[in-house]
Amino acid sequence: MADMTIVGLLLIVVGVTVDHPAMAQRDESESIELDLREGQVYGWSDYITVLTGPSYGSRAECDSQAVVRVDFSGPYKSARFVLQYNDQPRLWTFDVSDSPAADGYGGDPGLTSNMAETQIFNKQMRVYSNNLPGYMDATIDGDLLIRIEDDIIDRNSRLSLEISDERLEWNRIGSKKKGYINSQFLYTLSGQSPMYGEVDYYIYAGFNRVPAGTFRSGSGLCKASVILLKAKDVDECMEGTHDCHPNATCSNTPKSFRCQCRQGYVGNGRHCEDEDECAVNNGGCVHECTNTQGNYRCDCYDGFMLHDDGHNCIDVDECAVNRGGCQQICLNNMGSYECRCSADFVLSDNGHTCISNKGSGNCKKQEHGCAHICQETNRGTICQCRPGFELAPNRKDCIVTCSHGNGGCQHECQDTDNGPVCTCHLNYLLASDGKTCIETCAVNNGGCDRQCKDTQSGVRCSCPDGFTLQPDGKKCLDVDECRIGNGGCDHDCRNTVGSFTCSCHKGYKLLTNERTCIDIDECSINGTCDHTCENTPGSFWCYCNQGYQAYGITHCGDIDECSINNGGCHHTCKNHLGYYECSCRAGYKLHPNKKDCIEAEMCIPLKAPAKAVLTCNKVGDKETCGLTCKTSAHFSSESEDTYTYSCGSDTEYEWTHEKVNATMPSCSEHVNAPSLKRKAQFKFSADKCRLRRRHRERFQDNFSRALSTHELSSLTGLSYSEIEQRRYPCTELCQVNYVNLRCGNRPTRTKRAKKRRGRRRKGRRREVEGQSGSVIVAEFELQMNPEEPTDKCDVNCVRRRTEKKLRRTVNTLRKSINREQFFVRFAGTDYEVMRRSLKADRGVESICTLGQIMVGDKCISCSVGSYFNMESGRCEKCPSGTYQDEEGQLTCQPCPSEGSRSATGIVGARNVTECGGQCSPGHFSWDGFVPCIPCELGTFQPDPGRTSCFSCGGGVGTISDGATSFEHCIVRESCSAGQYYNVQGGQCHRCPHGFYQPRAGQNFCVRCPGNTTTDFDGSTNENECKDRTCGGEIGDFMGYIQSPNYPGNYPSNVECTWHIVPPKGRRILVVVPEIYLPAKDDCGDVLVMRKGASPYSVTTYETCQTYDRPIAFTSRSRKLWIQFKSNGANSQKGFQVPYVTYDENYQDLIEDIVRDGRLYASDHHQEILKDKKLVQALFEVIAQPRNYFKYSSAESTAMFPRSFIKLLRSKVTRFFRPF
Repeated sequence: MADMTIVGLLLIVVGVTVDHPAMAQRDESESIELDLREGQVYGWSDYITVLTGPSYGSRAECDSQAVVRVDFSGPYKSARFVLQYNDQPRLWTFDVSDSPAADGYGGDPGLTSNMAETQIFNKQMRVYSNNLPGYMDATIDGDLLIRIEDDIIDRNSRLSLEISDERLEWNRIGSKKKGYINSQFLYTLSGQSPMYGEVDYYIYAGFNRVPAGTFRSGSGLCKASVILLKAKDVDECMEGTHDCHPNATCSNTPKSFRCQCRQGYVGNGRHCEDEDECAVNNGGCVHECTNTQGNYRCDCYDGFMLHDDGHNCIDVDECAVNRGGCQQICLNNMGSYECRCSADFVLSDNGHTCISNKGSGNCKKQEHGCAHICQETNRGTICQCRPGFELAPNRKDCIVTCSHGNGGCQHECQDTDNGPVCTCHLNYLLASDGKTCIETCAVNNGGCDRQCKDTQSGVRCSCPDGFTLQPDGKKCLDVDECRIGNGGCDHDCRNTVGSFTCSCHKGYKLLTNERTCIDIDECSINGTCDHTCENTPGSFWCYCNQGYQAYGITHCGDIDECSINNGGCHHTCKNHLGYYECSCRAGYKLHPNKKDCIEAEMCIPLKAPAKAVLTCNKVGDKETCGLTCKTSAHFSSESEDTYTYSCGSDTEYEWTHEKVNATMPSCSEHVNAPSLKRKAQFKFSADKCRLRRRHRERFQDNFSRALSTHELSSLTGLSYSEIEQRRYPCTELCQVNYVNLRCGNRPTRTKRAKKRRGRRRKGRRREVEGQSGSVIVAEFELQMNPEEPTDKCDVNCVRRRTEKKLRRTVNTLRKSINREQFFVRFAGTDYEVMRRSLKADRGVESICTLGQIMVGDKCISCSVGSYFNMESGRCEKCPSGTYQDEEGQLTCQPCPSEGSRSATGIVGARNVTECGGQCSPGHFSWDGFVPCIPCELGTFQPDPGRTSCFSCGGGVGTISDGATSFEHCIVRESCSAGQYYNVQGGQCHRCPHGFYQPRAGQNFCVRCPGNTTTDFDGSTNENECKDRTCGGEIGDFMGYIQSPNYPGNYPSNVECTWHIVPPKGRRILVVVPEIYLPAKDDCGDVLVMRKGASPYSVTTYETCQTYDRPIAFTSRSRKLWIQFKSNGANSQKGFQVPYVTYDENYQDLIEDIVRDGRLYASDHHQEILKDKKLVQALFEVIAQPRNYFKYSSAESTAMFPRSFIKLLRSKVTRFFRPF
């Protein structure tokens, strides 16, 4: 840094000795000039600091870079940057900001909130706001972007940018491209307090780069001048060189100054005269208004005092102080007061003291009748009035006038023949007493903080929802709804002024009632997981099918099992999608364990399954075995009595069944006849057909009881013994599986049938022809279960008996119904079943109980060593590590574990003893089953049930025999995770790209699943495996782009390019729900959207930062070229960005919506733009408006909150109905 400072000083010295135009202006203004082709700096100023001097460029193009700092704490309050482009502008050629951390995309990494930024990128100017409160209302993208100006510069053009406090002005010299922005969200150069950071008066400008660093740079800017215009920035007000009137204020402006008469004066600022406020509406004074120089004063009449508002007059209660001077009684009146005396006293002439009424003279006897003063004269007594009163025509009473206490009027008084008449000042109302004036809402809002309403008794203050009225009846205080019951919010409640907002935890979304949070079912969105998705509260899990491994959180890739110790194969391993296969070299064949290889010309001896007999004989090289079940046992898979297997040269030494290659069947001793099911239906008449759930359930119970022995006996009149002899009752072996009720049609009755219906039974309700009612159809299924076979009645006999019982039960039920002797209870009432309404299916279904399978016409239980699979409906052998020693079971029992090692028995283990049938890891035998021997020194075996062990290789030995892993091999050096040991070289190597190894001490690396690979060699876990495929779907109407490996971290040094070319007459709308790019690698990972591949084309969007808040914007060009590039420094989740194309006739409407800050103002609105389902629904309507009719009004209300619908509806209405 010191060297750079010295270089900068030398350049400045060179500039002084050269006759340069910039130096000629030094006396008139302070400026510097940077030559970015030659790497020179000319000029000097105390308020301009060259932080990074321009280096000597390539001369072929203007690519030298510099950074300067401009100080606004002195006399200069405006800086002009004149930029001269002699070459084609490329990328970032100019960037000026409040912060030295400006990186070309707006926003600041925590240094100061007062950071605005203006940049020249290619031919485009972009203006970004700071992030002071309310900044979103000034932006056009819901983020920081305030303004974009296309084609602001070009080759051989000059641009002037002038920056001052909260103002930006631009002018392309020699063209009409000019404009300005005044905004509090621009440069804060007058000491504005930031939300975070320190107050400063600096701006930082980068030339052919951004101020933050050289990682974002450009070329084409050849010369730049930084000018602090002294004449322009002279503060005439401070120096006293203005010509404002003494009674005016002077305000400095960037180009001049402004004069404005002070309050109380009128004029143009250079000439000001006193304003007579009393001339208009008495200055607002209710009594007297006195004009003063530059102001005015309100005064009140005697008996009144000035209100706090400085205009109204209110009564003074004189009696409150020393009784107003009254000797006895003081009575206060509006604007005055009156003294009175008690009994036996009269008021003296002075109106204050009281004298006794006892004495001589008519006046003392109170017989004079005078209201005020009684005067005795030679002609008798006369009455007089006190000042301010007039004697009434009766010559005794006194009438008050406006000159006494303003006539009792609070505001204005007018004398009439009938006395004073009171009126009120403007915006006041006369009260019912005719004297008092009531303040209205027109005067200072009635003193109310919020809402004011005029009433007969005066103003009434109220508060809107979210506020409460204070005891003074005027002020409103915000209610913190979150303090009471969390505001009704399910999760988080945030209080706001006058309201509150609810938000949900991650993985939940807010319902349209804006209170309730429900879990987001991510699994309901297509493509969430490659294979199986399981939704969980607030999240979800992705699972992969067998043979696949998860990567990138939601994706599944094929596992290359062959890369893991050769898949455990003895000879050759071949990987397939979802599985792998072991194969053997010539002269060998695959062992039944599917991994080991044995001699090809060898038949593996057969073992007889449980309760079976195996008889074998051998002729030459061919061996034949017959398999039969023991007495009283049957095969549980086929109906054959004997199975024949053969093995020899003609079968390639594989055991082959005479029909198909199959595993040996098992035998079971538990055999029974099947249960029989038959469906039927009948009808009955009820008052109404109301099929409620509880009625259905009770009906089935009632119907089952009606079929019992007791009910049939009572209905038919037969004894129990007679019923038993006929063998038709539905006993414990008979059951009703289900009853379904439905409404049916009433049949037409014949006269004969009506006559027969005359027979009734007491206590029962029957169907009566002509009565109003409904027909109910009962569909049911009867099941007759078999008895256990005996020596006298075998399985075939039991089946015949079961068929007969079921048939007789149905026939008996039919006879009872036809004789009108069968009743059913429905909804608490007994109903007679309609004659001849029973209809039974002819077919009878045979079923076995769980744990049995149908073999022929018999039910045979699954044998020991097997279980009944509920999904397949078959008997299957117990898998390795389990056993089953009973027949007809639904599961297998786990084998007992040996210490920390899981048990690994044979497939189809019939008892605990066979659990240990396979050789354990570290052991082997000729067939993989006990008895086993440990692996020799220098070998190991990690799998159970093997016929050999793997060699450590390279003459390496093991610590002891029975080794179970390569880790037990004695090697020269121990390899850490991410490495493998090369036995030939005797050293550790890092796992290559596309492989990883999570364990230490291994001799192999695991290949990444599917098409994934690693960013670097030496990877230690599967999370480092990433898919480098650029994701997305590009369509004419809708689509999306997606970073590689999303939602997992994207790979390093990847480059993706997408092209969106909508159909003719359509434009592009893009929504970025969230984007995660690392902020610590100097913007090495960038997403850019522009018109074409050329870096100089019109840019719509560009970012290198993380934003978890959504933004929406329209493309600045008809088509979009999108590129994502990452470097090798860091990685993040990336992005999934949807887009939609729309009719360009709606361009103004769409832009009006996406540029409205209210679209992003609330957390709820932001969550809508993150909800894939809701965005999909919005896009469908935007792309093809006719899809709007797919959603009813109720559906729309259920999907979106009222505030969101209100926002869209107002804009759509204004667009289609502008007047």
